[in-house]
Amino acid sequence: MHHTIVNNELIPADKASLLVSDLSIERGYGVFDFFKTLNGKPIFLEDHLDRFYQSASIMQLPVSRSREQLKAQVQELMQQNKMPDSGIRITLTGGYSKDGYDLSAPNLIITQQPLPPAGGLDTTGIHLVTYAHQRQLAAAKTIDYMMAIWLRAFINQEGAYDVLYHQHNNITETPRTNFFIVTKDDTIVTPSHHILKGVIRKQVLQLATGSFTVAEREITIREVYEAKEAFITSTTKNIWPVVKVDQQIINGGKPGAITKQLSTLLQQFINSNG
Repeated sequence: MHHTIVNNELIPADKASLLVSDLSIERGYGVFDFFKTLNGKPIFLEDHLDRFYQSASIMQLPVSRSREQLKAQVQELMQQNKMPDSGIRITLTGGYSKDGYDLSAPNLIITQQPLPPAGGLDTTGIHLVTYAHQRQLAAAKTIDYMMAIWLRAFINQEGAYDVLYHQHNNITETPRTNFFIVTKDDTIVTPSHHILKGVIRKQVLQLATGSFTVAEREITIREVYEAKEAFITSTTKNIWPVVKVDQQIINGGKPGAITKQLSTLLQQFINSNG
């Protein structure tokens, strides 16, 4: 049986719980971050902690632990669970509210689950379907996935993998990933506003700069349809090719050459940096 940390207590995962008065349950209020471990080493941990503290600050949730204390708790959980390849989630909730509305002292939860390492680049690619929606407080990684989950029936009906949000015909992100296109002149472009800036997004932009022309700007739906290539990035998937958006086939329905190149660069970087 693996363990979970609730505040400062190490608890068997099947016994870990919060009271129903927590604002995460009462109002869906909280933030989280999620990172991988490979061979017992956290990947891009500092970037994930940066974003965790930023999300907490945006949502006005004080983190009662310093960065070093949080890292020590992560290490404690890893030593207890002995899962070399895993996903670790740090969640901070609105706390036990006296009136079910005002913030209280946040509860901190750290969970760990087995997660096999990402394989090579997926060769089939995925289909996304566009939908007009803008997430609230998009720069914070909140626990609010209401629209994303509500749309699952629509996504399945369309035969798609996930939904690609847009606002005023400018695309932003999918609920769990960042979105990129490669234009006809081989420029790598990704949205810069009204999104959650992912950790893998950051690595891809850094790896691409120098070898490719890179731009962070608005992308219209039409540009997506006319793109030479498209892909998404996330902690669990690294880079995933997008070969269809709505009814528009991209790159003949196959992963593009630059997508493949970036995927190789990213995997090499992860393997060398840990």
